[in-house]
Parts: sequence; structure tokens; C-alpha cells
Amino acid sequence: MIKTHLRQIRLHLGTHIDSLLLNFILALMMLGLVILYSASGQDLGKTTSQMVNMAVALILMWIVAKIPPPHLARFALPAYVLGLLLLIGVALFGDVSHGARRWLNIGIRIQPSEMMKLAVPLMLAWYLDRREKTLNLKDFGVAALMLLAPVGLIIKQPDLGTALLISAAGFYVLFLAGLSWRIILGMLIVAAASAPILWSLLHDYQRQRILTLIDPSQDPLGSGYHIIQSNIALGSGGVFGKGWFNGTQAHLDFLPERTTDFIFAVYAEEFGMAGNLILVALYVLVIGRGLVIAAKAPTLFSRLLAGGITLTFFTYAFVNMGMVSGILPVVGVPLPLISYGGTSMVTLLVGFGMLMSIQTHRKLVQS
Repeated sequence: MIKTHLRQIRLHLGTHIDSLLLNFILALMMLGLVILYSASGQDLGKTTSQMVNMAVALILMWIVAKIPPPHLARFALPAYVLGLLLLIGVALFGDVSHGARRWLNIGIRIQPSEMMKLAVPLMLAWYLDRREKTLNLKDFGVAALMLLAPVGLIIKQPDLGTALLISAAGFYVLFLAGLSWRIILGMLIVAAASAPILWSLLHDYQRQRILTLIDPSQDPLGSGYHIIQSNIALGSGGVFGKGWFNGTQAHLDFLPERTTDFIFAVYAEEFGMAGNLILVALYVLVIGRGLVIAAKAPTLFSRLLAGGITLTFFTYAFVNMGMVSGILPVVGVPLPLISYGGTSMVTLLVGFGMLMSIQTHRKLVQS
């Protein structure tokens, strides 16, 4: 009888968890702990702290996975409006740190831009789903304004990395909803034509990042230092790497931000091309599983939300690897599920919880 009771408990706990997606996520997390322990100089305290972050994020993922998609949709408008109000609060009263105004103190110190990574695709998916039968160009225009409002406030902080991720999340939802290729091409042409104006609107440090991307050697000890050192780490790893704890760029303190934005360089130096292929394969499996969930989702809201979350995860990985390898400017985007930090871990796993909700509740309805 006790065994039967325990089996029922395990069944209840696992009902709303997609085991395939969870296994891929856990594999990336374990890999992240392995490389973090090395990148941090075998700092057990930091590694333990990351394990706590992961445990909290997994619990939140499990809670969100239990919420049916129609109930998730009800949170869309309140979450979006609250996030927008908090971003306005940041612009007016936010704390300034390192030249940026990104945090708001409301008894506790929060970064409202993080919640918008999920609130924006949730809101756009909800809005477009409500207009599914009469969806037209005007609706896409309204959705675009809903996207531009928080992105503009976040760019103003300035936080180019978060603005990029939120812009990508919103664009993916619009694209999956059927935004015409002609409109997308027109937007690209307008963006290219507006490049001189956009250049003048960038902050000095943002312009310097782009110039550094073109030629890091122009300031090898300043703005180009990060890219030069990460490229050395990537190249010196060779096919099979130098081995765990044996990466010289990290352990001799040449590589900055080695537990956060540039942890991929540490990993590539120690595990080489073979390790990189394993990492990329795990990312592909997560993204592939997410796209399968999106393709099988029963409603437009579920498809748009699942597709937006999955492709935003792809953007996290692509942008981080791109900036570390020197093909994209340094914009401060962490390597998903690998870099040290609790905020991005929670955001990612809450998003995965939404994916699991879409998948498992679809199964329950069908059965």
C-alpha cells in the first residue's frame, strides 16, 4: 500500500513535466556546474550558490508547468502592464549603477526588464490569439507598438542585451503569427536606411563595441581586450581541449567575466571543439523539443508562446557564442543554463515551465 501511495505521488508530481525536455535541461545544468567550478577557480561557495539558483528555478518551473495555458493567458495583460509601469518607475526613480539605471527599489531591489522577457511574448501571443479570425496588418501594427514600448524604455536605461532579447522574442511571435515576408524585408530596408540616424543615437560605449568588433586590435588593452582574450582561449583549446582546470586564459586571470558572459571561452579552452559540439548538440535538442511542442500546440496562443520562448532561448545561445567568438558585439547576454546567475536561470526555467504546460496539458486534454 505504501508503494502504491508513493507511486501515485510520483505520478502526480511528474504529470505536468515533459521528461524529454527536462532531461536535456538537466544535462545542460550539470555541464554548467562542471565548467563553473573550473571557471570560478574551484570556488565551492559560488558553485553551491548556483546549485541553489537552479533548485529555486526548477521549483518555479514545476509550479508554472502545472498552470493550464488558458490560465497563463489570463496573466498576460496584468504582467505586461505591471512590467511597463515598473520600467517607467525605473526611468523616473531607478537606482544608477555603473552608469546604467536598471534597478528599482520597492522594498526589495528588482530589475523589471527581466520579467518583460516573458511578459512581452505572453502579451503578444494573447493579443494575436484574440484576433486570430480577423488578423490583419493593423493588428500587427498594434502588436509592434506593444513590443516597442518596453524595448524603448530598456534601451534608455541603457541595457542593449536585454532589449535585444525582448525584441527577438516579440519578433518571433509576430513572425509565427504570419507576418508577411514583404513587411519583414521592408523593415530591414528601412533599418538599413536609418543606420546613420541609429548610429548617432547610440551611446559612446555602444559605438565603441561595434568598432571594436570590426578591429579589436585598435584598443587591445581597453575595449578590445575581452574579444582578444576570448579568441585566444577559443583557439588554444584545439580539438579536445587542455583539460578540466587546465585552461590558462581563465586560471591566469587573462579572461574577464569568466563565470558569466565569457564562460563559453573557458569551456572551449578546456574541452575543445569536441566539447563545443556536445554543448551545441544539447542546445539543438532543447530547441528542437521546444519547436516540436510549438508545432503540436492546439491553439494559436500556445503555438505563438511556445515558439517565441524556444526561439528566444536560441537567441540567448547564439548571441553569447557569437560575441565570445568575435562575430557579434559584446552586449552582456549570458550563456543559457551555463553562466553563473540566478535571474537569467529563473527567467529561462519559468519559460520552460510554460512550454511544459503547453505540452502536458495538450496530452491531458487528448487523453
